[in-house]
Amino acid sequence: MLSDTIAAIATAVGEGGIAVVRVSGPGAVTEVESLFRSKTPLSKAPTHTVHYGHIIDPQSQEKVEEVLVTVMRAPRSFTTEDVVEISTHGGVVAVKRVMDLLLQQNIRLAEPGEFTKRAFLNGRIDLSQAEGVIDLIRSKSDKAFSMALKQVDGQLSQNIRRLRQILVETLAHIEVNIDYPEHDVESFTSELIKDKSSQVMAEIDRLLHTAEQGKILREGLTTAIVGRPNVGKSSLLNTLAQGERAIVTDIPGTTRDVIEEYVTINNIPLKLLDTAGIRETMDVVERIGVERSRTAVSEADLLLIVINANEPLHEDEMALMEQIRGRQAIVIMNKMDLPAQIDRDLLLRYVPEELIVPMSVKENEGADRLEQAISNLFFSGKLESADMTYVSNVRHIALLKKARQSLVDAYEAADQFIPIDMIQIDVRLAWEHLGEIVGDTAHDALIDQIFSQFCLGK
Repeated sequence: MLSDTIAAIATAVGEGGIAVVRVSGPGAVTEVESLFRSKTPLSKAPTHTVHYGHIIDPQSQEKVEEVLVTVMRAPRSFTTEDVVEISTHGGVVAVKRVMDLLLQQNIRLAEPGEFTKRAFLNGRIDLSQAEGVIDLIRSKSDKAFSMALKQVDGQLSQNIRRLRQILVETLAHIEVNIDYPEHDVESFTSELIKDKSSQVMAEIDRLLHTAEQGKILREGLTTAIVGRPNVGKSSLLNTLAQGERAIVTDIPGTTRDVIEEYVTINNIPLKLLDTAGIRETMDVVERIGVERSRTAVSEADLLLIVINANEPLHEDEMALMEQIRGRQAIVIMNKMDLPAQIDRDLLLRYVPEELIVPMSVKENEGADRLEQAISNLFFSGKLESADMTYVSNVRHIALLKKARQSLVDAYEAADQFIPIDMIQIDVRLAWEHLGEIVGDTAHDALIDQIFSQFCLGK
């Protein structure tokens, strides 16, 4: 409830220079003041000021912690409520002692995402901006961070609200036509609906044009490194991760499980999966690893198929490339530092030239070509311009597609001179779908589900 005063640890738990406890609600200042001793009482402190002092146990009057307390008075705070932030020494014990004392006051522990939820409910941000906060925290590259920051700033919200305004003006015109038919010509209203529907659909198409790129930048690409044993899969993982993440030996079958590592290539986040070499084996443990490799192949967004350039193409490799036809895949011809024995013409039967990348992982040659091949495959070689509004959230993409379909239905109905009171339903549906993006027409269960994804203290 918004009448409650809530508190939570806003920084990651563990050792560090400082830890921050955030308190928000109508009793934030008075409840913290009862535990805080300083030259200036918090009740008299101006907004956005920092005060040095100690947290005191009210029963024993013992000094519990030396702190800095920041006061932010409503409505000039993230939640638009009175907010107090207590900076303690880093570490588990110090921050826990402060939290324990706070929760003995008229303060309860905040739910995950409750501070951001209050900012939404109090009108400071809309739902898409709140979801941008999640993306900001989880961003894995500079481009993803920049994209999320624009969403938090309301760039997407402004576009959506502008489209909703066009639709609400169209709905108003339809209402006038229905209520006062003698003042309007229905054919004119039908043309207006077609014109406005086309205008909004064009804007939606522009947003959806960047959706696939935005989704990749936000969530990353699950990338499986696959191939026969001892072709250099683990070495490739270590090269891309710039560290010794996987064990590398000359013994085939060293990797027996799927190893995960996150890297960023050309601003594209990749979740790399180093898999066990795919082959028939009698080793029970290795066989389990091979099965997990096959599962990783089936679920991956991108496949990096590693083959040896210094030996003929193996029938297992031909079978694998046959199985993954139509999938997003790049073939890496490794060990180019050795004499080539592979039949390139045979390889070209399975994969086009532009998706073959010669490399020597051992000599650290060709990584730049692989990075460019990935960028070409998913972004046609480059990202959209910096000022482009990216749509990356799966929920937003689905709602944009629903709104567009409703407008298609409205356009076709108007073109066939269907009664406008029937067309009104489709236009209103499009308006409502767009409203769900910013939270204007979102139901409570959806709002609760979105904020439950936040970490505690945000």
